[in-house]
Amino acid sequence: MTADPLFDLSGRVAVVTGGTGQLGAVYIAGLAERGMRVASLDIASGETAEGIRAYVCDVTDRTAIEEALREIEDEWGTPHLLVNNAGLDSPPGAPAEEVGPFETYPESSFDAVLDVNVKGAFLCCQVIGAAMAREGRGSIVNISSIYGLLSPVQDLYAFRRARGETFVKPVAYSVSKSAILNLTRYLATYWAAAGVRVNTLTLAGVWNDQPPEFLDAYAARAPMGRMLRAEEALGAVVFLASDASSYVTGSNVVVDGGWSAW
Repeated sequence: MTADPLFDLSGRVAVVTGGTGQLGAVYIAGLAERGMRVASLDIASGETAEGIRAYVCDVTDRTAIEEALREIEDEWGTPHLLVNNAGLDSPPGAPAEEVGPFETYPESSFDAVLDVNVKGAFLCCQVIGAAMAREGRGSIVNISSIYGLLSPVQDLYAFRRARGETFVKPVAYSVSKSAILNLTRYLATYWAAAGVRVNTLTLAGVWNDQPPEFLDAYAARAPMGRMLRAEEALGAVVFLASDASSYVTGSNVVVDGGWSAW
């Protein structure tokens, strides 16, 4: 069976930030399976395999990104795809002050989340996107969230409050992910003439063995009745990376099981 040339990615070069995370690992494996040479940029060291290189790189450090890009270009040439996937959110075991009322949310936590989620994407676009623009081609996929489109449904976490915990889904993640939408629009118009397409991929919550009470509450709110499986985010990345999306830029591709349709 002949591969569809619209979706043929063989021989192209991809950079995925946050490559050791749940979604990053899926993107890297899926793109490599489709013939891309893939570089992972992450603060944690990742595994290297055929066609995959892992670079320890802090995406908030422009010099580190520039050094990683030099190595990638020396080995493979200028990337064709950048997936800005690296992200920071308050984890389930976050300190109480991070998941308390908005009025007392720590400034340091806000700064940390915005630093990775917004400045990290901005710097990678500056460095790697500029290299793409010099080559006259490329695709950038900025990963966002339904919480960048809509306010978090605080009732999903009612089970924690019922146990006597103080828990409010924090503000910083939502602010950072909404910023990604307009970073995308800005760069899509800025680089359109240079042949670089820039799009947002907005995802629903991803299943990761969350507490049953949370999964039940999420399923009751989601039209498709469940959370996103990580592998279900890959298809949209492949589409946005490929020639099948050659006239798609400045768009927001929403993969949320209907969450934002209510």
